[in-house]
Order: sequence, then C-alpha cells, then structure tokens
Amino acid sequence: MLKISRDPFLRFTTLILITSSLFSYGTEARLHYYNDIHNPNSYPEPPYSSFSQSQPPSISPDPDDLSQPPSPCQDLAQEVVHDVRNYGAIGDGITDDTDAFKTAWDSACSNDEDNNTVSILLVPFGFTFVIHSTIFTGPCRSYQYFQVDGTIVPRDGPESWPSGFNKRQWLVFYRIKGMALIGNGVIDGRGQKWWDLPCKPHRNVNKTTALTGPCESPAALRFFMSSNLSMQGVTIKNSPQFHMTFDGCHEVHINSLRITSPPSSPNTDGIHIENSNSVEIHNSVISNGDDCVSIGSGSYNIDILNLTCGPGGHGISIGSLGNQNSRACVSNITVRDSFIKFSDNGVRIKTWQGGSGSVSGVTFDNIQMDNVRNPIIIDQYYCTSKNCPNKTNAVFVNDVVYQSIKGTYDRRSPPMHFGCSNNVPCVNLTLSDIDLVPSKGEMVVDPFCWNAYGVVDELSVPSISCLKSNPSTLLLGGLLGECGA
Repeated sequence: MLKISRDPFLRFTTLILITSSLFSYGTEARLHYYNDIHNPNSYPEPPYSSFSQSQPPSISPDPDDLSQPPSPCQDLAQEVVHDVRNYGAIGDGITDDTDAFKTAWDSACSNDEDNNTVSILLVPFGFTFVIHSTIFTGPCRSYQYFQVDGTIVPRDGPESWPSGFNKRQWLVFYRIKGMALIGNGVIDGRGQKWWDLPCKPHRNVNKTTALTGPCESPAALRFFMSSNLSMQGVTIKNSPQFHMTFDGCHEVHINSLRITSPPSSPNTDGIHIENSNSVEIHNSVISNGDDCVSIGSGSYNIDILNLTCGPGGHGISIGSLGNQNSRACVSNITVRDSFIKFSDNGVRIKTWQGGSGSVSGVTFDNIQMDNVRNPIIIDQYYCTSKNCPNKTNAVFVNDVVYQSIKGTYDRRSPPMHFGCSNNVPCVNLTLSDIDLVPSKGEMVVDPFCWNAYGVVDELSVPSISCLKSNPSTLLLGGLLGECGA
C-alpha cells in the first residue's frame, strides 16, 4: 500500500505526481483506443476463400494487384483517412452532401502513393449526412474501407427525390475490387413515404380497385459486378425496397450486420443475391417485411451461418425462379445454425410455372423455428396474381436436405409443404430429425406432398408418409443435367 508522508510539503508533492500519472495514463489510453479504431489491423480481413470455418488460408498477394489489402505483418502506417467533412460535407441532416462524398471517394479510390497504402473513407460519428442517388465506381488503386460511424440518409420520400435521378437505387458500388463496409453507424433509407405510395400492394388489401401511380422504389445498397467485399457492424434500416443487393459479385463476406424495417414494409428483402457466388452471411440479424435472404438465379456457393430472421418477414428463400419462362440455375446453398421467428415462412424454395433450369445441392441444417407459418416449403406454383395458367415446364428441384429442423409453427398451414410441378417432380429430398409442433398446442397437422420424391432418415414429428420413393435416373430423362455438371 502506498503511504503518504505526514509532511505537508511532501504530501502535496506526492499528490501532484499521482494526479499527473493518472492523467497521463488516461490520455495514453484514449490515444490507444483512437489508434485501434483507425488501425487497419483491427478491421475484418477481406476474405480470400469462402466457407472456411477457421481463418482463411494465407495467400501471397500479387504485388501488382493493388486491389488486395496489405498483409497484417506488413507496416500499415501508410493508411490515408479521407474524412468526408474535409471535402465539404456538413452532416447537419439537411444539407445535401453528395458532392462531398463523391469527391472523397474519388480521392480515396485514386490513391496510389504506395502498394502498401490503405484508403479509409470516414463517415464520422455524431453527424447525419444526406446523399441522393449515387454510384461509387471502381476499380480503385488500393483496398478501400468505407467506415460508417455516423448516419447516412437519402432525401425524405419520392416527392423530394431529385428529378432525373434513378428511383430504383440509392447507394451503388460498381466494379469494386476490394472493399470493406464497416463501422458502428447507420444507413437509414427513410422508407415510410415510399411504402405509403398508393400503388403498393399492402395499401389495397381488398383489391377492390386498381390503384395506379409510380411504384419505383430504391434499394438502399447495391453492389454490382464487384469482388472481394466485406461488410461488418453497420446497421441498415428502413430501406424503401431491398436493403442490400449483390448482382454479378464474387467473394462476399457479411458478418455481424443488422438489417431492420417494420414487418408491414413491402418488398424490403434484407439481402438479395443474384448471379453471384462465394457469398458468406454470418452472425447477423434481419427483421423486415419480406424475405430475410433471397437467392436468385445464377447464384451458387452460398453459406448462411448463425442468422436470426424475424420477427416478421418471409424467411430464407431460394427464388422466386423461372419468371416469364426464364432459365434459372442455383446450386450449393447451405443454411445452418440459424433461427427464424414469427415469420410467414421458414426455409422456402419458390418457382414459377413455365421456367427451366434447376435448384440443386441445398442443405438446411439445424434451424430453430418459433411460431413460423410455413416452416418448410417448396412451392413450384408460385404466383403473385389470381390468374396464373398451368404450364408444363418447371425449374427442376433436386437434392435438398432438411436436417434438424425444430420448433413451432402456426397451425393455419401444414409444417411441411412440398408442392411440386405435375410434369417436373421434386426428387432426392432428404429429411432427418424433424420436430415441428403447433405453437398453441393443437393437434399436429399432416405434411402436404404433391409429386415430391425422397426419403425420411429418422423418425420425425409430424410423421412424413406422403413422400414417394425416388424415381430411377432413367425416368428423370435429361432433368439432372439441366444446369450442366
């Protein structure tokens, strides 16, 4: 224990030294914290390989490829921070800061001081920045960190959207080769006035009259023809339409994101994936008014882990596929260790009649359901109107595994619904360790099967007796090769 002298002068001197030491320690601690925030070593390392549950393998970067971030063992002191306020952004929630963001992005993107440099576009905490529809274009000369610690919003509603600007997209990242969207801030799409447009489907529940008007609504974030992308920490909320979309993208790692909008908000898919591959969605929470995650045509090698969906929304969906007689190919999709609550659907595959192509190699493993209306559903008669004619063609559904799907369902619908095409059956469905009971303790409802083939590996609740035995390969004709090897 420290003893202080009884001598008044020595006592006073000792107290001065202690106080000075504590102040120095506090200042040093604050500086260390600030340096940690702005040290690229503390950022999520952009992924090089999908589906690895451990750290991705180290890959020696091509010294001529400036899209690759520096290795953590290199000297990263050459980071360049581009604070949008230094480029004229005000951040008062009223002034349009679009030009400042564009200038900051162009400056960060063109930074070529050294192969070892990392560019950080900083959206600082404590400010709200207004941006209209904008495209951030790459490729950039160095790896980009788009750090959102403050709040980004668009102009409020369709009436204030600048004329001549695209109403289907808000923040677009195009041809980016190496970027991390990180931070503890918020991207708020201010969707309410868009949801309230009279032409939106929920505005005319009884469908007694035809409501007209401009229904174009922007997706909050769109990544198009980009690769080596990482997202972590940011909250995205109240998008006018889809919250985040990936189209033509490769190597995407999403971790610890929060996406939220009201359950009544129309077409507010959380994450939509189209024509993209090697996508990871891990440790995130999505609560919205439509599909939690939707996987469209041309997508493969998708891994979803520890995702919480709901309350609200339509669950995790593959599709819809085959609209307007189109060809769709989706393969190698894994959803595991996830939780879906108070949702219209759990895990769903939905296709239109008349399409072609296939869905194959899908695994739903260890999914907990809480009061979900349709926990397991394949719907090959998907239709958004009352007048959809029957067609002979269909997207072929093959090799789907449902393993350890447990929890409660809303008794208005059967816990399992396999509604497959009359002409193109669903085959190689495998179910094991299914335990689904009504949320209110009523009698268990039997599963529904139509032209569905597969096996039940273990005793399940409810009993699944409606699946037919898998047909021979000869009877399937050329369906197994619908999307190539």
